[in-house]
Amino acid sequence: MTGPTFKQVGTVNVQFGNNVTVVQPTNIYGCTIKDDVFVGPFVEIQKDVIVGARTKVQSHTFICELVTIGEDCFIGHGVMFINDLFSNGGPAHGDKILWMPTIVGNRVSIGSNATILPVTICDDTVIGAGAIVTRDIKQPGVYAGNPARKIRNLE
Repeated sequence: MTGPTFKQVGTVNVQFGNNVTVVQPTNIYGCTIKDDVFVGPFVEIQKDVIVGARTKVQSHTFICELVTIGEDCFIGHGVMFINDLFSNGGPAHGDKILWMPTIVGNRVSIGSNATILPVTICDDTVIGAGAIVTRDIKQPGVYAGNPARKIRNLE
């Protein structure tokens, strides 16, 4: 029997803009973090992710590959982004051709514990805490529930 293998990631190969704040511990690797972004503790941001300027990512959030987040966004605590829809009946097991992208527009707020499947979310949208976004959001407004549905316009 062999012992465990430990891999430490931390912050590796990240393109940081100016005035970025990262509260450790985090796993951030192979991504782009633009100017004036805040990243809270216990966040993972995977490779090829782009986080737009002035966006705030709160603690315990997971941002997987193929996610692009716009400018001036708020990503609440414990938000989970998903890129694998189990299209073959189970996990893709590293077959990245089965993964799908997520695009979050500008000035989007995503409440704590929301789950975002591979979708596009338009600018000026609020996603309620605990919502599960399963379809593209094409009109600004406030969305909540499972699946997330528009509950009102922004005023």
